[in-house]
Amino acid sequence: MASSAPVDDDINYNPLLQDFDFPPFDIVEAKHVRPGIRALLKKLESDLDELEKTVEPSWPKLVEPLEKIVDRLTVVWGMVNHLKAVKDTAELRAAIEEVQLEKVKFQLRLGQSKPIYNAFKAIQESPDWKSLSESRKRIVETQIKEAVLNGVSLEDDKREQFNKIEQELERLSHKFSENVLDATKKFEKLITDKKEIEGLPSTSLGLAAQTAVSKGYENATAENGPWVITLDAPSFISVMQHACNRALREEVYRAHMTRASSGDLDNTPIINQILKLRLEKAKLLNYNNYAEVSMATKMATVDKAEELLEKLRSASWNAAVQEADSLSHWDINFWSERLRESKYNINEEELRPYFSLSKVMDGLFKLAKTLFGIDIEPADGLAPVWNKDVRFYCVKESSGSPIAYFYFDPYSRPSEKREGAWMDEVVSRSHVMSRNGTTARLPIAHMVCNQTPPFGDKPSLMTFREVETVFHEFGHALQHMLTKQDEGLVAGIRGIEWDAVELPSQFMENWCYHRDTLMSIAKHYETGESLPEEVYLKLLAARTFRAGSLSLRQLRFASVDLELHTKYIPDGSESIFDVDQRVSRKTQVIPPLPEDRFLCGFSHIFAGGYAAGYYSYKWAEVLSADAFSAFEDAGLDDIKAVKETGHKFRETILALGGGKAPLEVFVRFRGREPSPEALLRHNGLLPVTA
Repeated sequence: MASSAPVDDDINYNPLLQDFDFPPFDIVEAKHVRPGIRALLKKLESDLDELEKTVEPSWPKLVEPLEKIVDRLTVVWGMVNHLKAVKDTAELRAAIEEVQLEKVKFQLRLGQSKPIYNAFKAIQESPDWKSLSESRKRIVETQIKEAVLNGVSLEDDKREQFNKIEQELERLSHKFSENVLDATKKFEKLITDKKEIEGLPSTSLGLAAQTAVSKGYENATAENGPWVITLDAPSFISVMQHACNRALREEVYRAHMTRASSGDLDNTPIINQILKLRLEKAKLLNYNNYAEVSMATKMATVDKAEELLEKLRSASWNAAVQEADSLSHWDINFWSERLRESKYNINEEELRPYFSLSKVMDGLFKLAKTLFGIDIEPADGLAPVWNKDVRFYCVKESSGSPIAYFYFDPYSRPSEKREGAWMDEVVSRSHVMSRNGTTARLPIAHMVCNQTPPFGDKPSLMTFREVETVFHEFGHALQHMLTKQDEGLVAGIRGIEWDAVELPSQFMENWCYHRDTLMSIAKHYETGESLPEEVYLKLLAARTFRAGSLSLRQLRFASVDLELHTKYIPDGSESIFDVDQRVSRKTQVIPPLPEDRFLCGFSHIFAGGYAAGYYSYKWAEVLSADAFSAFEDAGLDDIKAVKETGHKFRETILALGGGKAPLEVFVRFRGREPSPEALLRHNGLLPVTA
């Protein structure tokens, strides 16, 4: 019988289900999500039934079919989720929300599969265990641990309760991030009087005029306005640092710190519900609190994390006290920017012309070649993209053979793209998922930033902070792409303990302060002249500017996160905001305003993977600063030594993936265990010895 259904509903034509080398990002639409994900889940359900029936405690009968199931779901769901992050629409959201519970249901079934769990246990208890490779042992141990954390050992009614909690948590975290995005979008400040935006640099005025044009003021110009200020990072940060108009700074600051805390976008009840469910989940799994669950798969323990945070807090406090004046919150960034300009005579905005995106990327790729012996070439057109500004690159060995690919989506698009910068995997390296059965499938990464787009005849000009961000995300991408691990479940960034995963990214940031690297990227976009030497020296000196305060800011976030996931009692006498105020008295020289609701926008821990894990940034900073000090010890000007150390870094930190415990990987690279000394030295926070 001929079907009258339109071709789009035909599963045979659904782009999510096609066999592809590169995802068809250009043609996936919201209408493909429901039928596509449902058909995929149905297929994976039957694959899982088959696996449970035929499973044996051997690699080919257990791990290979399991990896195929996990991989297929990761790749297809990854496509849909990625589009939601970079090309958000109401239709896409609704479609994802509808199938999300079904996806979580399947993941729970997979994670709680007794036959799979028992087969992994049997491998661990078999006489062959000793002869397994280290990465295979890690896979077995991780699978067993994760199954237990997924509730495999729970009895029927408890397991049902656990599953309800997991589904509800997934739904709440999506709702949380949607509220943040919507609340960010909702605030718009139209300015028509030039006096009100005095101090704002030309790039920010250009952005504000561009925003105005997109809001229907088609004649808006950078010079004459009107201008629209938003809470989107490039706009918000610029106002806080440069707007002379104190009332405007206060208004924008207050709007930002109360984002998603009122009306129908209020995240407060969502946070309370999330914390309550996380605690319930921890108790079901026989842990005292959610932080213990979180740490079960990390390098640190709750005590070790708290110990590090306290060590850094006491090292940062005195410096921060000296940096603080009795300023209001909306004055701090403005005056510290003025102080920095006067002290180091550096104006972030005057530096922008030296950092055009294309030069920065060229310099970054050149550095990667020096350190790791790879070539990165544009491969635009090889893979479909979701926006005309997205670039596609191929990473090659010095021999010329491709080893990885990545997408780069650089510019801010407030109407459809979430804020921040991130790296994500598209597919990971894997022997099991090989096309031809002989060579491993090559890894593909996403690198997404949110910087100022080109305006008029100006290219995208970056702040120094944005330069650091690109280096940071590229560090993550390198660990994903330069892996030599063929076991897909621990290749690249997979299977690496969460608090070690920021090591390569933060490590790469150090190179922004390395003279040769910086001078190779800092060329004036019009004249081609290099950044003046005295400006470089000032940048170096300014690196430790307000290091105490900036360190404490991160420590406030990390401490309130741990506090909420260890000691906080939901619906108890203290509210989440009371906890934040209490923690801030220890971690902030100028305590937050009583009406501060920053937690309502704290996506890292309520909508990202950092719950009871925000300390990881500091933990990994210790690792990355110490790793960089290996290059300092070898001699940063000795190109031969830099290449040798870079090769060693590549063969350990970047190559081994999750196939070896991160502490062992670090020791193999550094020759000893990590120490926080290098971090405190880089931040200028070591007590000066007489």
